[in-house]
Amino acid sequence: MILKSEFERRLSPYMSFSRSEWAALRNGTPLPLSADELDTLVSLNDTVSMEDVADIYLPLVRLLQIYYDNACRLYQATSAFLGSGTARVPYVIGIGGSVAVGKSSTARILQALLARGPGRLRVDLITTDGFLYPNRILQERGIMHRKGFPESYDRRRLLQFMADIKSGYGPVSAPVYSHLIYDIVPDQTQVVDHPDVLIVEGLNVLQRGSNTRREPQLYVSDFFDFAIYVDADERDLEQWYIERFLRLRETAFRDPSSYFRRYAELNEEEAIATARRIWREINYINLKQNIEPTRWSADLILVKGSRHELERVYLRKL
Repeated sequence: MILKSEFERRLSPYMSFSRSEWAALRNGTPLPLSADELDTLVSLNDTVSMEDVADIYLPLVRLLQIYYDNACRLYQATSAFLGSGTARVPYVIGIGGSVAVGKSSTARILQALLARGPGRLRVDLITTDGFLYPNRILQERGIMHRKGFPESYDRRRLLQFMADIKSGYGPVSAPVYSHLIYDIVPDQTQVVDHPDVLIVEGLNVLQRGSNTRREPQLYVSDFFDFAIYVDADERDLEQWYIERFLRLRETAFRDPSSYFRRYAELNEEEAIATARRIWREINYINLKQNIEPTRWSADLILVKGSRHELERVYLRKL
């Protein structure tokens, strides 16, 4: 995390809310999830309480519903102005952040709450993991150790997918990724067919980069209507990654089909050392070079504390 003085200076385009200030914006929005349902949405080693949902996610869903409703009104007014009847396209929400920060939990909770809200929206969720190159291609290019870095994604295919979504085409198919086999699943796709809202979650989804070439260059974030960055102190991220690695060592890594089956036999000391090495040699570098700089392009930043609790919200001023 950035020191407070610099943090405040860098966030001048944002309004800052303490947890209690943000919670007050819930304005009586009902809580449509039970504790058992919430448990099914939270990722391994992440922690999200019912209080987090009430204090942070419900005000956020209320805000997103306002943005969505206004996007619909703008579409209707524009269609009337143009005298055209083109199909309305999905409202796209991007969610970015580091490995182990809890992006997947955030995405699934928002999907459930938006779908159960007063608008009863049809909400689909995809992760950009599906657009990683297959392992064989990463190995051929010598970048297997950089999986999750921008160059490890089939950017052309991802941009085509987003362009099709925002052009109103459908159904549109996305590849499927398995964390168990650590690779794209052959002959398996996820179909997205004209949802009201599409949530796109991934490490580098908010990235824009520096374009020094003359020709225009598109980024996946160009297709987003609203962007969220999930943030936490890098020391907490490292600790959460290690804790998750230890839990996986006792669970998924023991599956004979797991790509990481070899790690299941490590003792605790060896496992901690291995996880720390992977974090520092791969994930930390990706965080500092590619992921963390995208924080400032988000419309909303969710800041987590050391126990995964959501502590503060930053909302970009209109």
